[in-house]
Amino acid sequence: MIYAVQSLRWCGLCRILAGSLKLAVSAIILSGGRATRMNGADKGLVALQNEPLIQHVITRLKPQVDDILINANREISHYEAFGLQVLQDENDDFLGPLAGFQLGLRHAKHEYLLTVPCDSPLLPLDLAQRLMAGLLAARADIAVASSDYNAHSVFCLMKKSVLLSLNAYLEAGERRVSAWQKRLNYVEVDFSDCSEAFTNLNTFEDLAALEEKLA
Repeated sequence: MIYAVQSLRWCGLCRILAGSLKLAVSAIILSGGRATRMNGADKGLVALQNEPLIQHVITRLKPQVDDILINANREISHYEAFGLQVLQDENDDFLGPLAGFQLGLRHAKHEYLLTVPCDSPLLPLDLAQRLMAGLLAARADIAVASSDYNAHSVFCLMKKSVLLSLNAYLEAGERRVSAWQKRLNYVEVDFSDCSEAFTNLNTFEDLAALEEKLA
């Protein structure tokens, strides 16, 4: 079931509901990609304002969740230096973001898992709170952030109970994130009030543009 995006805008009711929530959440930062548009550089370790991209993500995420995992497949010792548990893909085939989802669901300490990419250093400071409010209001299994009518599929909050569905999806050879999500009891939560928070840096040109903007 897919709920209308419009029904879960960040309204007064959502603020009240979100403010009353104290449910524990685990998070996983997805840094296991190939970064082909950055000439293979390990994207999470590329610097923005003299700090690795993943450090910006950790700083914004840490106040929102109860524990953080990292999914990385290269430069493992560098990622371990952040003091968080680092998980490598368990499948030799490149499964994309869903490999990180699967690892997070298997290793999360809590019943809810938040996923975010390593290359979005401006992610919302209330991402977990708003996604949780939307998920509970819709009685959904997974809540996905959206803005300006575009879903940001790797920014999502899900129940650990969706792991069986994901395992079956991957075993069937499927890889598309959004297609799997929409098989579930799914809701989109609108973040159009802060669309720029979902800026992701796919190229060195993107990085340079954001560096200039933040200067």
